[in-house]
Formats: sequence, structure tokens, C-alpha cells
Amino acid sequence: MSERPIALITGASAGLGAAFARALAARGCDLILVARRAGRLETLAQEIMQKTGFQAEPFCADLTIPEDLHRVEERIRRLPHLDYLINNAGFGVRGLFADSDLERQTAMASLHMLATMRLTRVALPGMLDRRRGNIINVSSLSAFITLPGSIHYSATKAYLNTFSEGLAREVSCLGIRVQALCPGFTLTEFHATPAYVSMRAYERIPRFFWDAPEKVVEASLRRLPHGPVVFVPFFKNQVLAFGARLGLTDLFYRIVIRWFRRRPPM
Repeated sequence: MSERPIALITGASAGLGAAFARALAARGCDLILVARRAGRLETLAQEIMQKTGFQAEPFCADLTIPEDLHRVEERIRRLPHLDYLINNAGFGVRGLFADSDLERQTAMASLHMLATMRLTRVALPGMLDRRRGNIINVSSLSAFITLPGSIHYSATKAYLNTFSEGLAREVSCLGIRVQALCPGFTLTEFHATPAYVSMRAYERIPRFFWDAPEKVVEASLRRLPHGPVVFVPFFKNQVLAFGARLGLTDLFYRIVIRWFRRRPPM
């Protein structure tokens, strides 16, 4: 790696992770791209290097596997510096909790919470020594709006918000910027995964509610220097989060259920 800023992005092979990779490369960063899908990582790395001339290292790892998580930790330790850590890797488990797959729930918790905590812990000493660094933990609007069928997903995202807020209080005065990014419905592959494809969310939820990942990332990086730590991009999502804080989650749930009943799958 050169003396340019370095960004390590998890879940980098698609969606918000790939959008962060392109945006940070455009800002002059060399990249380490971490995800499970080696082919996609290699394609993205080649694209970025050809367009920008900056380095983009594909690093294939499944962060739910302890050995792979340790390999990423060691890669961070060997870096001359790390300017951006983007903890973006994640997935959802859908269905009533009592009927859900315990192993999948455990893996989701490990990925969202344990991997984020461990990578952040490994990255912090170098950032603190240099009194400079940026950590973005990709949370979700679901951290505020807990609906039946995804309660543990929401709980893991709420952890990211709380963790980020506490971490910011510890390190923001030492030059480290921390953000918990809480996007709403985003045009990624998330709702096309096996856990969510039956929802037909892309057809049933109005286009107004969907945001392009590039716009979400642009908003995230723009607000990172000045806060807030828990950042909900775009007014429509902020209204929903504010309503949830006022105790209106049950009303929101009833509206969603009625909407889905009126909009049968196409």
C-alpha cells in the first residue's frame, strides 16, 4: 500500500459496500475489499484500479467464520495506516423468532455485532496513534422500527447504534469520526436474497421509499465530519425514525400490513 489513505470495506462485493468502495476510491483512497464472493471482489477491484489507478485489494473472507475474521484482523494490523473502516457486511433472517433457524440467527449476530466490534477494536490503536480515522458502521432504519418477523435483525442493528454512540463519546475528541449509518429501503440485493425474495418488496413498496446506494453513501460521507453519530439519511426516513421514537411503531406496522394486503404480488 502507498501513502494514500487506506479504506477497508466489509461486504464490499455489492450494494452499499461496492458503492462505498467506488466513492472512497474517487476520494483518493487505496482499498481493501472484504467479502465472501471472490469473483465479484476481483471484478470490482479491477474496475476501480482501471478507472482510478489506485490500489484495490480483494480479500475473500466470511466474517462469520472465526478463522476468516482473524485473517482480516491480521491484515489490519499489518497496514501502515487505516483511514476508513466501513463495517458494512450483513444479512437478514426473516420469520417469527420461535420458528427461525438458530444457527442463522447466531451467524447474523456474530456478523453484525462481533465482527464489527473486533475489527473496530483492532483498527482503533493505529487511528488513535495518528489521531485520525473514520469508522462507519452500517446499521438500518430497522434499528428504530422493530416489526414481527425480523426482531433479532432489528436488535443487532440497535446494538450498532448504541456501540457507535458510545464509541464516539470515547474517541471523537481524539480525532476519530464515528457514524452509525441507518438507511431505509435501498436498491441493493438485500431484498432479493432467499430470506426476503418472497416479500416481493420491490413491487409492493412504492418507488418513493427506495434510495440508490450511491446516494446513501454520498449522504453518509458528507455528514461524517460533522455528525450526527446515528445518521438517518433523507427526510422520509427521518420522519419514520422520529415516529418510532415517539412510540408509533405499532401504527407504522398496521399501515405496512394494510399496504401489503392492498398490493398483491405481481
